[in-house]
Amino acid sequence: MPDEKIKVISYSGYRGDESPKVFILHGERIKVMEILKMWTEERTESRERKRFFKVKGSDGYEYIIYYDEKVMEWYLSI
Repeated sequence: MPDEKIKVISYSGYRGDESPKVFILHGERIKVMEILKMWTEERTESRERKRFFKVKGSDGYEYIIYYDEKVMEWYLSI
């Protein structure tokens, strides 16, 4: 199953979309209460770089979301 594209309101620093603050999932606005873990995955052959965030949402659930720098979009990791 492919990852799901989501809308994210993020803190934008010098690198653009740096860290998520709020995301919209199935029409529901979920605030990021805490970033539990962050990491980056890179593939040099395809020049892909993804920044992952394990977050705790305002709904009490934990999610893994990431920003794909190549396509400049946010996704929910499924």
